Amino acid sequence: MSLPPPTSPVSSPAASDAPEVPPTTDPALRAVAMPADTNPHGDIFGGWLLCQMDLAGTIVATRRANGRVVTVAITAMTFHRPVMVGDEVTCFSSIEKTGNTSITVKIESWVRRGVGDTQIKVTEGVFTYVRVGADGRPQPIGS
Repeated sequence: MSLPPPTSPVSSPAASDAPEVPPTTDPALRAVAMPADTNPHGDIFGGWLLCQMDLAGTIVATRRANGRVVTVAITAMTFHRPVMVGDEVTCFSSIEKTGNTSITVKIESWVRRGVGDTQIKVTEGVFTYVRVGADGRPQPIGS
């Protein structure tokens, strides 16, 4: 008896049937993946990409909170495809929920490889930020 080959989210039939369409909103952040951001095998560190996403989410959350925010949680994170040296990484952020002191932001990262125009989704995650005052304690978010 032979087993079917394993599938991954990248190669599963459901993932390849649906065309990927980047968000139409303005990007929160753009960066270029550089050689200094790689591991010994030449792949971009997931931590570098996570940092870019956190910066993008912080920009959106700070504007919404109209004040200082801190990251308190990453409740979901999916790495769909690798990021390569030289990729233009664009992070799109959208507010999912605003609470009394917290803001939940969905962040998608897309890349353009080389000089091409095709955008490829590489990651997505859900980050939570809390508005804090100068003393570091949670502060209410105004409407």
